[in-house]
Amino acid sequence: MTRTRVLAALTMAPLAIGGVLLLPTPWLVAAAAIVFLAAQWEWFRLSEIDDTLQRTVLLLANLLLMAALVWASPNDSGGSLVLFKLVAMLGVAWWLLAMLWLRHYDFASDHDTHARVFKLAAGTAAVVPAWCALAAIHAGDPTPTAWPLVTQGHVWLLTALMIVWATDTGAYFAGRKFGRRKLAPRISPNKTVEGLAGGVVAGVLVALAMAPLAGASLVELPLVAVAALVTVLFSVIGDLFESLLKRHVGAKDSGTMIPGHGGALDRLDSVLAALPAFAVAQSWLGF
Repeated sequence: MTRTRVLAALTMAPLAIGGVLLLPTPWLVAAAAIVFLAAQWEWFRLSEIDDTLQRTVLLLANLLLMAALVWASPNDSGGSLVLFKLVAMLGVAWWLLAMLWLRHYDFASDHDTHARVFKLAAGTAAVVPAWCALAAIHAGDPTPTAWPLVTQGHVWLLTALMIVWATDTGAYFAGRKFGRRKLAPRISPNKTVEGLAGGVVAGVLVALAMAPLAGASLVELPLVAVAALVTVLFSVIGDLFESLLKRHVGAKDSGTMIPGHGGALDRLDSVLAALPAFAVAQSWLGF
């Protein structure tokens, strides 16, 4: 299993990095929509929507919402980020609300119609703002870098993703080495406070290392560190929330799409919460 997991990661990582750095924003946004909607399909499963037709209709509804956001965001040069940034802010508000849900473990856990409605709404509130944040970060700074076709916005999006990846890695190794105090034992028994601390350190350090490549000045590095800290904490909320959904239905993974890793949602749970947080922090802090 470990070998399969490593091989899958070695395949996915170059594709993700290459896509973020080299694809124009419209192409990346289209590719991301496919991946994010695949994760949402699995979210429907965790929401106990077992009928394929129902899942398909719900997926099309979310796709139409994405298309409507693109259609409603034109300007003279081809597109505006204002609506996308606004939706990303709504995503941040949703994840703050999700913290209350995490505190009340039994909320919407009773497998009835009302529970499904809450979880389906949560799926849209998680996936669509993350997709909007991805677009806003990638297109937000068109300043060219030293590399052909790569802009500073591209590097900032890669930085946001690398914060999540570094957080996961740092939390894993710090938790294994030093983990003693459980972070959320009822939701995710393996996560520890020490692991969270290791993830914070790793995520912030990676952000500070990447920021100069994205055009950040020395004066802006403290602001980048603050944004990275916020992004790390939101990524943990996203991870815990997916664990909560899986606990409610007794699932180990969200799906089987990625060998050794489970489903698409298992890989994107932290990203869904981290991207809106990073986009809003970057906009408000002005780097």
